[in-house]
Amino acid sequence: MRIESLRYTERFGSVRINDLQKVLELDSGRKSETPRKEEIAVHKIEDEVIKDIEGKMAIVIPIKDEKLKLFEGVISGIPHDCLIIVVSNSQRKRMDRFRMERDTLAQFCRFTQRQALIVHQKDPQLAQGLAQAGYADMLDKKGVVRNGKSEGMVLGILLAMLNKKEYVAFIDSDNYIPGAVWEYVKIYAAGFSLAQSPYAMVRVLWHYKPKISPEMYFRKWGRVSEITNRYINALLSDKTGFETEIIKTANAGEHAMTMKLAEILPYASGFAVEPQELISIFEGFGGILPTANQAAAKHGIEIFQIETRNPHLHEERGGMHLRRMILPVLSVIHYSALCNSEIKQQISEKLIEQRALQPEGEMPSPYLISPLKTVDIQGFTSFMKEHLPTYSVLEE
Repeated sequence: MRIESLRYTERFGSVRINDLQKVLELDSGRKSETPRKEEIAVHKIEDEVIKDIEGKMAIVIPIKDEKLKLFEGVISGIPHDCLIIVVSNSQRKRMDRFRMERDTLAQFCRFTQRQALIVHQKDPQLAQGLAQAGYADMLDKKGVVRNGKSEGMVLGILLAMLNKKEYVAFIDSDNYIPGAVWEYVKIYAAGFSLAQSPYAMVRVLWHYKPKISPEMYFRKWGRVSEITNRYINALLSDKTGFETEIIKTANAGEHAMTMKLAEILPYASGFAVEPQELISIFEGFGGILPTANQAAAKHGIEIFQIETRNPHLHEERGGMHLRRMILPVLSVIHYSALCNSEIKQQISEKLIEQRALQPEGEMPSPYLISPLKTVDIQGFTSFMKEHLPTYSVLEE
């Protein structure tokens, strides 16, 4: 793979935010000596380097009642050496969608000779393990794991930790293009190969986000993404005194982290999870508020933003979905300790304009899940050890 060299980096305390890098070539050919003049403008990442990282990576796919054909396409695009971890919150009563997902995954793994894990978010064994580990943030009043994409992602991180993976990545289950899924994973590995810190994150920007209604139109930005990027950049601009547009991936569902970084971040429930990751990094390592983790601050946090060649084609879900999404997304910025009163007012006005908040309505505060470093991992591991084989889609 060839991607653009890092041309510009902004620093915010211990955080290094790299400007957008574009994928130039998906396959860069056989291993060869790179001309020095090329190294100035281009990073060539050899297949062996990418494959080595993929073998240390878990791909977490949160899913809820998605079309099985779409799900099958997504898992088919994940490179063979990655561990697939599916966390489902699909219905089980009226129709057992989870069983269908498990059957689909098992058949795929039998034909491709690979291993994968699949769990249901409401699995009582998982809930019991979390309770014994002292991780009550993940549980609802009934003692089972809360609903929410974020909760599914955290379960995926925990399972990746149990399998001793060094990297954890997330891919949404609604992608229509398996080739795009394959490219996401290659991008994650390429980004990690460039990282100088063990605390690194790679966030994907889609080249285009096509809309089909009735003709295909290759739209560059999603509506929520544009708005979220604007306010996170405003927050950074206010604190540095220099206007910036450095953040272009505030809502990146497709993103990856080193396990060291994944363990120290708090997570916001629901649609707010991706922007909250950035807010948590800026609050914890921006040098304005108390440092969240001294070891991470010493190494520095690296954020890579890389643009794909493939477009991201998914179902258009309409204005109601946008309003449900934008409220929790902007609330994490609004309630950040870094956010000033002027930006708070602008966010409220934008939500009212988008009909996501009533003029006299109260901004809902995000529900935060404590960092995984607060969990008794040893206790969770010992409890889950005997149950882990039941989550494997193929018998050992």
